[in-house]
Amino acid sequence: MFDTMTLTKATGAVCGSLLVYLFISWAGEALYTTGAGEGHGGEEVAQAYTIDTGADEAAAPAADAGPSFDVIYASADVGAGEKVFNKCKACHKVDGGDGTGPHLNGVVGRARGSVAGFGYSSGMASVNDPWTPEHLEEFLLNPKSYVAGTKMGFAGLPKVEDRANVIAYLASMP
Repeated sequence: MFDTMTLTKATGAVCGSLLVYLFISWAGEALYTTGAGEGHGGEEVAQAYTIDTGADEAAAPAADAGPSFDVIYASADVGAGEKVFNKCKACHKVDGGDGTGPHLNGVVGRARGSVAGFGYSSGMASVNDPWTPEHLEEFLLNPKSYVAGTKMGFAGLPKVEDRANVIAYLASMP
């Protein structure tokens, strides 16, 4: 079935394909590379234009990031907060019973780590300050960075409006 001529043709085809790929690669590199710092006769090559991606602005802290949390919280929508709370329902309940996480009835103003019978992490149990809307906002932004060692696996709510709405919803719960 395989003779010497068939094997030679297959090997030649593979080598030829690799050679064509190599030439295309060299041609593309020659066409699309500016040769940073190299030029003709020792001249430096400069980029003709640059595209602003905003990467420099992202590194700097945003002074005009929008309204503060207090302003957004003052106009928070409890109905929208109830919809956002659907993300929390996998672990938290608002009927007074504990799930994977503690119940959140009356959480706004309640001391942290104070639900009787719930096994809090040492990081959460060591803090006795009350859950103010500001503390909840910082916690819901990134739970693991706000309370070191928390058991809460949720990544957080990136939108400040979502955080304000869900805190307003939780504040409306008895």
